[in-house]
Amino acid sequence: MTRFDISRRHLIGMGLAGLGGWAVGARPAMAQQRDVALQLSWLHSVQFAGSYLADERGYWADRGLSVRLDSGGPNAPVEPPVVAGTALVGISAADYTAAAVQQGAPFRIIGVAMQNNPFAIASLPGNPVNTPADLEGKRIGMATANTPVLRTLCTLNDVDFDAITIVPTQYDAAPLIAGEVDCLLCWSTDLPVSMFVRGIESVTMLMADYGYKLHSQTYIATDDSLSSRRADLVALLAGEARGWSDYLTDTDAATDLTLARFPDAGLDRAAQLEQARRQVPLMFSDLTEANGFGWFTEETVAENIETLALLGTPVSADLWDRSILDEVHG
Repeated sequence: MTRFDISRRHLIGMGLAGLGGWAVGARPAMAQQRDVALQLSWLHSVQFAGSYLADERGYWADRGLSVRLDSGGPNAPVEPPVVAGTALVGISAADYTAAAVQQGAPFRIIGVAMQNNPFAIASLPGNPVNTPADLEGKRIGMATANTPVLRTLCTLNDVDFDAITIVPTQYDAAPLIAGEVDCLLCWSTDLPVSMFVRGIESVTMLMADYGYKLHSQTYIATDDSLSSRRADLVALLAGEARGWSDYLTDTDAATDLTLARFPDAGLDRAAQLEQARRQVPLMFSDLTEANGFGWFTEETVAENIETLALLGTPVSADLWDRSILDEVHG
């Protein structure tokens, strides 16, 4: 449960002809094996269990791909290997991709794994933060690097930012449990989970429920790959879609596969099971049920553009490209 280490990505501790048959579930008659890499955004865990299922169950091999899953982490940022071409696709987030594009990186967001952003405010039942308004007068534990995130939430909900006391903390539930702070800025799938498995009840206010619309666990590719390697991109996302569909059907099996693949990663089964369960409403929605895994629309893009502007990273809608998903889902 180290996703929000100081080096975490949010620093929270700071229509190709002939491919129509490649929809999810279909198999090409013949496929030459092609080696590609998918750069993950963090260390191996159930956070990426849909990808492990896609690999284990041959969904990429069916489409002629051999996919190497490269672990992320403090010393393995997502963007450089994608720019360099050593990874075909990376898993990032809309704000990081937007910042990279502003610096000249040729990225497009081609799919959205997390339909709801996982940022949350965690508190204890005796002193809960149920809505953004409850933050006024509270001490919040967080990395100061995430001040723009908190300020954006306040702006979206007409909350007095200056009425909140920011307490710089390490990414750990201990300050909240000890009463040193009243709440924590975190992902809904980690610190609340770490408290849950210790028998400590908490209150989790998902920021996405209060206007903080920002795509997370997004698939990014370069403009060059979109023009020259479309078949590989379609095959990779089609396999991802099948893997994550299996995950939705059986999160226990997805967790067990994760533990079996990475026995030396120090993963706790109870915590991984709970994280897998809590990821479901973040990754699946009415939108994905109607259109398929990874989907986004002009409306959800517009919401992201609004949030990114408040974060100080203005972008245009062409940062997103849905053409690969259109082929994947037919």
